[in-house]
Amino acid sequence: MDKRKSLDALSALSQEMRLDIFRLLTRAEPVGMCAGEIGAAVEGRQNTVSTNLAILARAGLIRSVREGRSVRYFADLDGMSGLLSFLMEDCCDGNPDICSPLVRSVARTRNTREALMEGRMFNVLFLCVGNTARSIMAEAILNRWGGDKFHAYSAGSNPRGEIHPYTLDLLRQQNFDPELARSKSWDEFTGEAAPKLDFVFTLCDDAAAEACPVWPGQPITAHWGLPDPLTAAGTEAERRLAFADAFRMLNNRISIFVNLPLARIDQLSLQTQLDDIGQTDDGVQNPQSDRSINMSAETSA
Repeated sequence: MDKRKSLDALSALSQEMRLDIFRLLTRAEPVGMCAGEIGAAVEGRQNTVSTNLAILARAGLIRSVREGRSVRYFADLDGMSGLLSFLMEDCCDGNPDICSPLVRSVARTRNTREALMEGRMFNVLFLCVGNTARSIMAEAILNRWGGDKFHAYSAGSNPRGEIHPYTLDLLRQQNFDPELARSKSWDEFTGEAAPKLDFVFTLCDDAAAEACPVWPGQPITAHWGLPDPLTAAGTEAERRLAFADAFRMLNNRISIFVNLPLARIDQLSLQTQLDDIGQTDDGVQNPQSDRSINMSAETSA
């Protein structure tokens, strides 16, 4: 949003009834409200309410959809996000890492919208500590199902420098190319030449008190913790089954993620849905996959 549009939006919100209407519509999301309902709520005359709705619409703060003879109004959250982005883009001398959570959230929203408008791929980084099992699996799965929409990477805060043999065996079993897997440090994604990241997902297990890396900066982040298969005890078959369990859970979560309507949901809803995905264990199998994950310990060997 440029200065002219920002002034229009601020001017529209400077009047008491229009401010009340906008706040009312934000509370009514995503259902919206008809003009009569809005008028009753703000106790305004029909012509006055209609005039103020038109001013808010011209300022890009609300939108409307005709339903037969009536019109339903909605808060334009993208418009408000654009206004906040304009107001805060130079906050903290252009260093959003040290800004408040609200400013960081606005910056992340702007990055996501820019990616959608540019039609470019979303870059996704999966982080864990060793980058030898979970994050390697997640990278492979998303690169298979992401199509022309996502490109996945993985890294570790303290990488082991090699992929666990059980991970490599599982990738081969699921028809992935294990030669593409590489254990590496997250330092590779912090330099000027590093890809611009849109999403960062951490995979460490809070329940096991596993130290989880914290990613600085503007990407949208979420915690998708799951048990580290390297810590599994028991027979070889039981340990391999732990790797297969981790693969299955990641496959389920990523299948949900790649089908999110990113262009149609606002920042708050997106963050909530990403956090919810991190609580998913045994959801439906990836609908794009034509084969299920073989959970048999014998065939995983």
